[in-house]
Amino acid sequence: MFTGIVENTGLVAAIEAEGTNLTFTIESPLSSELKIDQSLSHNGVCLTVTSVADGSYTVTAVDETLQKSNLGQLAIGDRVNLERCMSANGRFDGHVVQGHVDQTAICTSVQDLNGSWLFDFQYDVDTDVSPENRNITVEKGSICINGVSLTVFNSEPDRFRVAIIPYTYEHTNFRDLKAGDIVNLEFDILGKYIKKILAGYR
Repeated sequence: MFTGIVENTGLVAAIEAEGTNLTFTIESPLSSELKIDQSLSHNGVCLTVTSVADGSYTVTAVDETLQKSNLGQLAIGDRVNLERCMSANGRFDGHVVQGHVDQTAICTSVQDLNGSWLFDFQYDVDTDVSPENRNITVEKGSICINGVSLTVFNSEPDRFRVAIIPYTYEHTNFRDLKAGDIVNLEFDILGKYIKKILAGYR
């Protein structure tokens, strides 16, 4: 379990294909604090640390993860957002995040407001799925974008906007995002359960 509060970023140092999987070597200041089998969020995707070296570590993403997230598009030198799993005595500074990406979205615009930034995102609505089972956002609700817990506004059925403060901009890969880039989305788990329960009464 995670909270969507990014601890640090890492740089992709190497990518190795193993069948349909990809193994990533990540360089990060967090490396010295990691251990094998530890869960770590990468752009919002929970992956297991498989090895640790001096200043770097490796994780493997299976085909299902690569299909559902933006990890398959990573290149050497790309920056990824990192968060270790929440400790039992920690604080929920963000919101409940599982590290299970629901789908991706495209960044449609970035506005620099000279003190904050507005990011607009659009995502595909699966019309083959009944409305009560589709991913949705709600005004002032929570969303996890590339592992970052954020508050939604201008919520519409297939798009939304978030505001980014300078600290988040400087300490996550939001500073690298531009229009046309793909991001990972994890919708609020509480909202998903409530929606599912209510659908059962219809």
